[in-house]
Amino acid sequence: MTAYDIVIIGGGPAGLSAAVSAYDSGCRSILILERDAELGGILNQCIHSGFGLHTFKEELTGPEYAARYIGMVLERGIEYKLNTMVMDISPDRVVTAMNSEDGMFLIKAKAVILAMGCRERPRGALNIPGYRPAGIFSAGTAQRLVNIEGYMVGKEVVILGSGDIGLIMARRMTLEGAKVKCVAELMPYSGGLKRNIVQCLDDYGIPLLLSHTVVDIEGKEHIKAVTIAEVDENRRPIEGTERRYTCDALLLSCGLVPENELSQSMGVGLSKVTNGPVVNESLETDIEGVFACGNVLHVHDLVDFVSEEAKKAGETAVKYVSGRIERSDETEIELRATFGVRYTVPSKIAVGRMDDTLTVRFRVGDVYKDSFVSVYFDDERVIHQKKRVLAPGEMEQVVLKKANLLSREGLSTVTVRIEGE
Repeated sequence: MTAYDIVIIGGGPAGLSAAVSAYDSGCRSILILERDAELGGILNQCIHSGFGLHTFKEELTGPEYAARYIGMVLERGIEYKLNTMVMDISPDRVVTAMNSEDGMFLIKAKAVILAMGCRERPRGALNIPGYRPAGIFSAGTAQRLVNIEGYMVGKEVVILGSGDIGLIMARRMTLEGAKVKCVAELMPYSGGLKRNIVQCLDDYGIPLLLSHTVVDIEGKEHIKAVTIAEVDENRRPIEGTERRYTCDALLLSCGLVPENELSQSMGVGLSKVTNGPVVNESLETDIEGVFACGNVLHVHDLVDFVSEEAKKAGETAVKYVSGRIERSDETEIELRATFGVRYTVPSKIAVGRMDDTLTVRFRVGDVYKDSFVSVYFDDERVIHQKKRVLAPGEMEQVVLKKANLLSREGLSTVTVRIEGE
């Protein structure tokens, strides 16, 4: 059994940023385990621009953004293993992994950083009636086939779901010469960023059908057409609203799910809302010495925020390894999400272990206009920020100051909520 101070599961943007941060914080015994054939994760197939505006103050493509971090890892000589599948992590941080060179092997880690990213929701979970013909792809699979493998998945395309990958693929397929008939979205609002709706749909005249879904798929060997109908407030199809679209490809962009099978099997407590680990102010899970960051924690909009979060995970993992995280009997403050706020990350705070400020990220459950994001310390409102528009597709954040929390003796809960005037 080999031993490392920090083992990072995943070599995508979160894993790379956490490794660089841990190294820069003084740790030299770091190992990244990546199941793919190269570092960079999903960024390698995201050839569109729009990355890095926060981190590098310039606009980069996904591969360019990944290359920056891969370069930092190589410059620092941080160890990594590719084509390596992690099979199990025990609660005492023994990692079981395997690859073709080493076979199955064990690694004892002082700290583990979970950075496995997320996956797309499968079509089977959507219960669409009809046959199961060829020509149905998740948007991410289609993106890989078009951008990396060089295969065109179809010439007449319908997209179900308005997540960011689906919106980006609507533009990508159009640029490759396909005709994108429409993007249908079950909810009355889009699940993607506003800028992607404008740049990927509006700019190319692609209709976005809100409160619509696919109710039938035609074709036995290969998809020939789909039927789309409007849905009511209970998301049930409305009779008489059906429209038939001929197509030879259906792309599914129906949300992302954190990749947390490993987390669950080792006993990490997971949030019922995000499906990601429940973490504290240090991004530490309820298993001591196990940290989580990036899309495995909660699904992000921007890779820049993934890198920022992972940087903190790397720093706090080094603090843990070096014995600088205090384990006092200090009571943790509960963070509550209510009245329109679906969840918060983190979900608990030990003020003594905080930095001077703490960024709390969250998503809302509906579209709110001209509303306020309010934060309460117990029953006292301390933050009341005006927001012109709040939407589920856009991650929001508030910043808490350590000094303010320390000044409230006996504080037990911090509540984040949406309020009107």
